[in-house]
Amino acid sequence: MSPEPLVDLRLLTELAISWGRVGLLGFGGGSSMIPFMKAECVDQRAWMDNEQFIEALALGNALPGPIAAKMSVFVGLRVAGALGAIVAFSAVMGPSVALMLALAGVYYRFRDQPAVAGAMEAAKPAVVGMLFWTALMLTPDGVSSVRGALLAALTCLALFAKVPPALVLILVMGGGALFLR
Repeated sequence: MSPEPLVDLRLLTELAISWGRVGLLGFGGGSSMIPFMKAECVDQRAWMDNEQFIEALALGNALPGPIAAKMSVFVGLRVAGALGAIVAFSAVMGPSVALMLALAGVYYRFRDQPAVAGAMEAAKPAVVGMLFWTALMLTPDGVSSVRGALLAALTCLALFAKVPPALVLILVMGGGALFLR
């Protein structure tokens, strides 16, 4: 009987492919990548269920930095330990870094062209639509009670009042730790 390998290459490959796909196809920024992350982690790979995914999102949003990077580390660590976290993070960030370098060069060269200005103008409402769709998709598991709906509404009001998002999350999570046991 041969010993088990120290590293599960199949699992690391799956992490690299899944998070590479998120990094390559997740256009529009971090929040618009959430549907891709959910599809890979929950729907296709079953690395976690909807509730665990939303918990990971909540934890990730409590920290500074890009949500895709934080989620990749969280999922990679859960699935394959520290090496999985490194692989997932590298896979999700690699395409973004390479594409941003290329796109920034093209943009700065052609930014005064009407077609480029039109493309950028069209991208803005598309990203808002993606964010709205993401919120609707996450609502059934993220807001499953009247109390949850009230917290969601209070969070929106706090953000409209320009309370920093990190402070909102700290207050909400602190309140949950004290009162929602």
